[in-house]
Amino acid sequence: MSKIILNDVCKSWGKIEALNNINFECENGELLVLLGPSGCGKSTTLRLIAGLETLTSGTVEIGDRDVSNLPPVKRNISMVFQNYALFPHLNVGENILFGLKARKVPKNEQKKRLENAATLLGLADFIDRKPAQLSGGQRQRIALGRAIVAQVSVCLMDEPLSNLDAKLRQEMRQEIRSLQQRLKMTMIYVTHDQVEAMTIADKIILMKEGCIEQHGTPEDLYDRPATAFTGSFIGNPPMNILTPDDLILDGLPSFPTPLAGSTIRYLLGIRPENIEISGESGIEGLVVAIEYLGADTLIVCRSGEQLITLTVKGKTGVSVGDHLRLNWKPEHIHLFNGEDGRRIEGLAGGLIS
Repeated sequence: MSKIILNDVCKSWGKIEALNNINFECENGELLVLLGPSGCGKSTTLRLIAGLETLTSGTVEIGDRDVSNLPPVKRNISMVFQNYALFPHLNVGENILFGLKARKVPKNEQKKRLENAATLLGLADFIDRKPAQLSGGQRQRIALGRAIVAQVSVCLMDEPLSNLDAKLRQEMRQEIRSLQQRLKMTMIYVTHDQVEAMTIADKIILMKEGCIEQHGTPEDLYDRPATAFTGSFIGNPPMNILTPDDLILDGLPSFPTPLAGSTIRYLLGIRPENIEISGESGIEGLVVAIEYLGADTLIVCRSGEQLITLTVKGKTGVSVGDHLRLNWKPEHIHLFNGEDGRRIEGLAGGLIS
């Protein structure tokens, strides 16, 4: 068993609170992604699991064992860092085997594990080369190789693809997901890239300012964001978060109506792909920017003091400076409390029942 459990984990440096009551479980064989903006506490959480930082309070369990006070070497984990952490004077094989040599694994076992890992990662022809002679993707594979030869069931990854170009990032995340499933590893993966998180994760934990904003499947976070922050962070382009009172209307679009007697100020969330260009009525929007992406075109409109982004298929005949009417269907509306940003429940077809 390699289940990971964090109970009421807090971390602070003096008066600076990095993490506040973090609670979650990563199931055996699951790929869990810690996602969030810079400074939200995701890498600190990973380092606490690895034992590279000490807990202020709370506990960390790995495989039904409390490892809160154990050093990293006794936690039976492997870790892949953002900067690869390769030794430039050692060749590929020596870099991959460094940990096994330190643990005095027999040489015949080292050779067997190296051959298996090199074949799996496509590094068999580069065993004698130094890291400087390899590409970024090949260096990342060396770091993955060290995790594989360790033959432990828990792997922690701290933004491992952030140094790669976009095309290579896509290829490598597919490889990592395939390896994780093939080896049945329990993996916690840190990234600030929501596309990366959505494409590889079984579950995502979205973090903000040292707290968990939402924990669920990629579909949960996209289809039913628990907060306005989740809605605006998940999705590419992100959800529009609008204040209805500040929009310029020409004929009433599909707006929800608060409950009778309610004084709740609400925010309206609508995804760009759910906004339609209407012929006669809707929200008045002045086109201020257009981004042609090939399959889709992003159109940014200004209505009052707010910007609204929508997507249309292919190339559009719309130009900057044009006036549009925008609308959407009631079932595509997400409502959030204007005070705390939490999702307003009790919706019927997107409207308050």
